[in-house]
Amino acid sequence: MISAFLPRRRPGSGRRRGTGVSAVAVLAAGAVAVAGCSSGSGSASGNGSSAATGAATATASASSTADSDASSSGASSGGSGGATFTNPVYSNDYPDPAVLRSGSGFYAYATQGGGANIQSLTSSDLVHWRAGADALPEVGSWAGTGSTWAPEVIATKGRYVLFYVAHDNASGKQCVGRAESGSPAGPFRDGAKKPFVCQDALGGSIDPNAIRAGDGHIYLYWKNDGNCCGQAVSLWGQTLSADAATLTGKPVRLLSNTRPWQGKLIEAPEVVEHAKRFYLFYSANDYASDRYAIGYATCTGALGPCTDRSLDRPLVASTSDAAGPGHCFVLTLAGGKAWIFFHAWPPDSIGSSSPGRQLWLEPLTWNGTTPVVAAPSSAAAPAPQVAR
Repeated sequence: MISAFLPRRRPGSGRRRGTGVSAVAVLAAGAVAVAGCSSGSGSASGNGSSAATGAATATASASSTADSDASSSGASSGGSGGATFTNPVYSNDYPDPAVLRSGSGFYAYATQGGGANIQSLTSSDLVHWRAGADALPEVGSWAGTGSTWAPEVIATKGRYVLFYVAHDNASGKQCVGRAESGSPAGPFRDGAKKPFVCQDALGGSIDPNAIRAGDGHIYLYWKNDGNCCGQAVSLWGQTLSADAATLTGKPVRLLSNTRPWQGKLIEAPEVVEHAKRFYLFYSANDYASDRYAIGYATCTGALGPCTDRSLDRPLVASTSDAAGPGHCFVLTLAGGKAWIFFHAWPPDSIGSSSPGRQLWLEPLTWNGTTPVVAAPSSAAAPAPQVAR
């Protein structure tokens, strides 16, 4: 059953946004983004989506240890001597996750929850996570509070840039805002008087994902929120300036929901550049159900054209351990090992406020040009090997 304490859902909405914190995209010089389904290198020279490059590596202002928050998953030594972990790696409500590497530590961001506009976590190993402060204590003056979603952070020009979603007072729609900070921990500040992206005629704009491609160009991706008001839904992309402060060129429509398993919408674009190819990961169907799942498309360039590859079934679907996996983010560590983060409900608590959508982590491998993710499992598995 859906908890009576869930926030009111917008008409036609594919997912609840009132609790938890949506993934934040942060790009900062020398920092590497690790969230949602964007792929970031384990070093400052990473070439994947949400990977930030720069001359200096940002210093993490906080770090977590194995002595972490009680909500984090435990890790132990495996029988072969290697460390293992179990999912979920964070058992509190943490929707729409995104991750950033800064120095030797990691920052995770999520949709509002626990009294914060944007939730934050820190970790040293991707398995043990400690709750941090509100990354965005105040939304921009253009926005109302109470609907702050899907943050991502990217590092550029010595600053950290946060893209997030909030309620635009002028249009009455959910739109994308932009904030900056000198630290990956925040606080981020949005000094703009209007949203950064707001397709109000198409229902608004949500789920921002910022990446730096291998050629150095930065791109922003998002979803028009047409399902809020009976309109068509698509995923979009557009080029950003070198400081991620302005959009250049025109927005490009990349993908729409056309397959039966996708239901009435697709959302949460996460673009990954792997082996000089672009992959557009996305989520589809009703977020508050076990039909919500992750699919992917391949694109000939950062702005398409894109071809959906999840035609008859999704890439990551519900299991007996995790229901409604979605809003993924990919992190690539030094050495090329990739991990995919996403949120999922406990199968017996779909739609609940507590525990809500928990933070999961699974390895992402490649079979030639095809991404491979094992079915979500809470069984003990080898832990990420994080270079110090």
